[in-house]
Amino acid sequence: MGVHGMTGVQEAPAQESLGAYEIAVQQFDAVVERLQLDPGIAAILRQPKRELSVNFPVKMDDGSLHVFTGYRVQHNMIRGPAKGGIRYGPNVTLDEVRALAMWMTWKCAVVGIPFGGAKGGVCCDPKALSLRELENLTRRYISEISLVIGPEIDIPAPDMNTNPQVMAWVMDTYSMQKGYSIPACVTGKPVSIGGSEGRLEATGRGIMAMARKACQHTGLPLTGARVAVQGFGNVGSVAARALQQAGATIVGLSDMDGAIYNERGIDIDAASAAAKEHGSLVAYRQAQRLGNAELLTCACDVLVPAAVENQITASNADRIQARIVVEGANGPTTPSADSILRRRGVLIVPDILANAGGVTVSYFEWVQDLQSFFWTEEEINARLFNIMERAFDSVLALSLREGVDLRTAAYMQAVSKVAEGYIVRGIYP
Repeated sequence: MGVHGMTGVQEAPAQESLGAYEIAVQQFDAVVERLQLDPGIAAILRQPKRELSVNFPVKMDDGSLHVFTGYRVQHNMIRGPAKGGIRYGPNVTLDEVRALAMWMTWKCAVVGIPFGGAKGGVCCDPKALSLRELENLTRRYISEISLVIGPEIDIPAPDMNTNPQVMAWVMDTYSMQKGYSIPACVTGKPVSIGGSEGRLEATGRGIMAMARKACQHTGLPLTGARVAVQGFGNVGSVAARALQQAGATIVGLSDMDGAIYNERGIDIDAASAAAKEHGSLVAYRQAQRLGNAELLTCACDVLVPAAVENQITASNADRIQARIVVEGANGPTTPSADSILRRRGVLIVPDILANAGGVTVSYFEWVQDLQSFFWTEEEINARLFNIMERAFDSVLALSLREGVDLRTAAYMQAVSKVAEGYIVRGIYP
């Protein structure tokens, strides 16, 4: 598998004045007063527990050395080991990784998984690296952060521009340092070395399940519902296919090169084949070509932003035509856009709930590795849907009881669970 086989897709984020971490803190602060949270506990949860920045050399194919910068941030570990992906990208920053780590804390808590939140990243352009250079970068990065990761401390996983092959290098590097194989040190691995059935598709399948629940709640039949998916990486492509199989009509898709739209529906298999052959979805000819920004405001019933953060902003929120937004990406909607969509009656299934399928099956993988006993894909999917649907029902019930939107309810549920950890455990010493 070459570098261009990486899962994930990056789209140019819309302009917004707030940084990702500032947005994450704003979302947290919005529920602190409502929960009447102890100020001391709020202060703990408002900032990461641990941050590691590393600058490390990698030998390139031409013999030269290039220094890369990487990060690993652990936001909170009161409920268990930290959990979070590793992303590669030219725009990866410490601010972004901090935000993603905080969102992981809430994501694990809202679905009831015994993990805290973490995230990692390396500032690089993976498309400009050969497979050997990518492997060298991964192994050196893992060596640099190995002091703070492990099966009982912090378990990495794939994220934007990383995939099962990268996770195999992570496992091998960590295992070689310890002297024996430790499959549970990372999730999202190939099945042949302890990965879980269904892990690669888990986030997309979870998004489908959340879209189905949202449609049931709003009285919109999923069968025939018009769906637009922004981002056609692992998450977006699987979500689109799963939604199509569930009866929805996929009318819009996009990748980093542009968007396609057909009100009569897009054949996902044909679009995938065109993208694989020509390197982009825009090669699919049975659809109208749009700009990436136009896809977000196209005529559809359900919108799935599954690219990167800060895509739905104050500048385009009033033109969103979808009745339901299911956040496949982390932080795709800014707080100002959130307010506009709420005012317009758009139902938003928040990221910490909508895309928790990946970390849920990562949890299953970790459990299977620890006990050396593996489940079938059917068992994985049944457990995944059970956890996701139960979490949606719980968040929806809290939303209706408190008279708040789903994001506020999800944060209330997640933050209260994490805060309870401090109340029950106390503060050492």
